[in-house]
Amino acid sequence: MRSMLFVPAGNPAVIAKAAASAADAVCIDLEDSVPTEQKAASRPNVVNALTTLDFGGKRRIFRVNGLDTSYTYRDLVDVVEAAGDHLDLVMIPKVGSPHDVRFVDRLLTQIEMDRGLTRRIGIEAQIETAAGFVWLREIAQASPRLESLIFGPGDYAASMRMPSSGIGAHDANDEDYPGHRWHAVMHGVVAAARANGLRAMDGPYAAYTDTAGFARSCRIARAMGFDGKQCIHPSQISTVHMVFSPTAEEIAHAQRVVDACERAAAEGKGAARLDGAMIDEASARMARVVLDQSRGGKER
Repeated sequence: MRSMLFVPAGNPAVIAKAAASAADAVCIDLEDSVPTEQKAASRPNVVNALTTLDFGGKRRIFRVNGLDTSYTYRDLVDVVEAAGDHLDLVMIPKVGSPHDVRFVDRLLTQIEMDRGLTRRIGIEAQIETAAGFVWLREIAQASPRLESLIFGPGDYAASMRMPSSGIGAHDANDEDYPGHRWHAVMHGVVAAARANGLRAMDGPYAAYTDTAGFARSCRIARAMGFDGKQCIHPSQISTVHMVFSPTAEEIAHAQRVVDACERAAAEGKGAARLDGAMIDEASARMARVVLDQSRGGKER
């Protein structure tokens, strides 16, 4: 999963377009993009989309409202009871403790048992508060349903009282800080994900017309080890796929590294030379990551 396209549950036409898009996953949102007075009325839109639209090979996700609201349990019951066999993942916003994940896990288990659903629905946890950052390790171990950790820059900035002019955007505050302002939490998300066999997804970049800024944000996320990035507009998908897919040159180099290390090992050597540099098993492990990412034809 490189790209995840967000669409508001209150707009069925946009959901249909997202289902036909080039995104790897579509997340139908009942939280921030849906006004309070429309939340209940938007749940049937999620059910209808999941049960009638052809999403192709995309992962089908819907985001519930925060557990600090009165909407979450009904989001889960109404949608999963009616469309659980057409759903891959439930996204939980503003996860602040492992108990948040366990609550959703238990409710999903009850619904699956009641409805006779045989395919387990996964969970994605958004890390976008100070509490989420502090409890990252425990959240990442909270449930066998958990598949992804996702960094949410907008709510994280608000929770930390960090000034920011836009969600995910680079602004004057970043220029004032002697480093990358989001490094600690982003590195923490990736480390917790990797330690527990989860995906790590970077959050959205709201200024979708700023193509250069979005590309830079993608490159930073990839450099830090994220698997992909959320999109709030279809125009962002191609950039995500380009940045988060290894190039043909990267794949070829990775294969040469693996081959050279395997030849050295066969000769009883722990290291080898390649292109004027010494390589060893650590080099091979890094190269295998690139080769793993390239499987399935995901290269640019």
